[in-house]
Amino acid sequence: MKDNEKILILDFYGQYNQLIARRVRECNVYSEIVPFDTSIEKIKEISPKGIIFTGGPSSVYEKDAPMVDKEIFELGIPILGICYGMQLISYSLGGNVQKAEKREYGTTLVNFDNTSPLFKEFDNQNECLMSHTDFVEKLPEGFVKIADTSHCPIAGMANDAKKIYGIQFHPEVNHTKNGTKIISNFLDICGCQRNWNMSSFVEDSVKRLREKIGDKKALCALSGGVDSSVAAVLLNKAIGKNLTCIFVDHGLLRKNEGDEVEKVFREQYDINLIRVNAKDRFLSKLAGVTEPEKKRKIIGEEFIRVFEEEAKKIGKVEFLVQGTIYPDVIESGGSGKGQTIKSHHNVGGLPDYVDFEEIIEPLRDLFKDEVRKTGLELGIPENLVYRQPFPGPGLAIRIIGDITDEKLEILKDADYIFREEIAKAGLDRTLNQYFAVLTNLKSVGVMGDGRTYDYTLALRAVETSDFMTATWAKIPYDILEKVSSRIVNEIKNINRVVYDITSKPPATIEWE
Repeated sequence: MKDNEKILILDFYGQYNQLIARRVRECNVYSEIVPFDTSIEKIKEISPKGIIFTGGPSSVYEKDAPMVDKEIFELGIPILGICYGMQLISYSLGGNVQKAEKREYGTTLVNFDNTSPLFKEFDNQNECLMSHTDFVEKLPEGFVKIADTSHCPIAGMANDAKKIYGIQFHPEVNHTKNGTKIISNFLDICGCQRNWNMSSFVEDSVKRLREKIGDKKALCALSGGVDSSVAAVLLNKAIGKNLTCIFVDHGLLRKNEGDEVEKVFREQYDINLIRVNAKDRFLSKLAGVTEPEKKRKIIGEEFIRVFEEEAKKIGKVEFLVQGTIYPDVIESGGSGKGQTIKSHHNVGGLPDYVDFEEIIEPLRDLFKDEVRKTGLELGIPENLVYRQPFPGPGLAIRIIGDITDEKLEILKDADYIFREEIAKAGLDRTLNQYFAVLTNLKSVGVMGDGRTYDYTLALRAVETSDFMTATWAKIPYDILEKVSSRIVNEIKNINRVVYDITSKPPATIEWE
């Protein structure tokens, strides 16, 4: 990434802010999200090729609404305002923003002036996602209308001379057809040469981590999943033997996973690895606990306690490294004013006291597909890079209700059968996540001549590009039938298998 190829995204607390950054990066231009009140001096220092104002929940005419220094419009840097961002541009430059009589939410047909460079090679009508209660009633001086809808008279505006643009809809979401093309056109307006890719990310991250950590020592929370593995290899590339990976086997991993993780990192990488077998310790802490958030908090705190104990054995360790990625952050309410959906042990479940100078999260701004690309760039084997996503708390949040050793073994075996049959069917790369959940529901069944009263197992599989939204996967019935038959015949204490056909939203991907 080169400084003159950076797009700065000013964050006004909208729900799709990170998606904007992701779309820009997909166009091979580096993007960086900064607070809306970043100073003009700092913006000048960053010297971006372009600036994007995000959406947000505020109304520009209300007291304490987030604003920008008007000097930003005189910097000669192209600006694109999205939703609230468009309203802010209009309000700041003398236009008029009003509350709409009819709000627009959902997919809407938008009419475009495709002579505008922002809509170059675009159809004159396109389905776009609208999500607003306010609208621009009067354009600022020097601006012209470039889009409208049946209910929004100004859905897009432009000042080509100053290269300042505003759109009322959201081009960054999948609901807007060809929305990335609009972002791409804006990058052309900015004069971007699109020379950023994951190798640039790796190069920059290694340099930054090396400068930050120096000769100090770091501990990496290695689970063996994709995120922590990529984080570990990235840190190893940056600081070598100053990194120690602590693999905490809490007993909540998938079948055979503990041994597989240890083998990969001992045999394929020259990484300092400490394996801590702490199953009994974690199960003791979790005994009788049924509430999902409490499970996460307990596991998160116990992880830190284990790290502290191991750190004392190896001497002073200043940094704790975690494989946090952006979906973890946003679901934990860690992005501006977002609501907490669930906490993750590596972002929201940590105790308030930690004996490290700092927590380092080198993948915090990446989505899962970008993490995988980073892993491949680092030379990590494909079978590990494309390993199924697995939550930090492990099977603890895939067992509904209290956790026992018996339930763990039941779920491990059932999940293994499901994953094995998916792989045999050649669906392991097309499905983005699939796993089994042991519910706390028991039901009557019959096996042979006997009546049973055993657990119901749920299967879950989704397709998604970013893990922010997901649709349930239409696995062929014959595959589901084979999985179900094997599970009830090979595993004691399960007599019923169900398939989850709920998308995200309204559900999350995990059950807890």
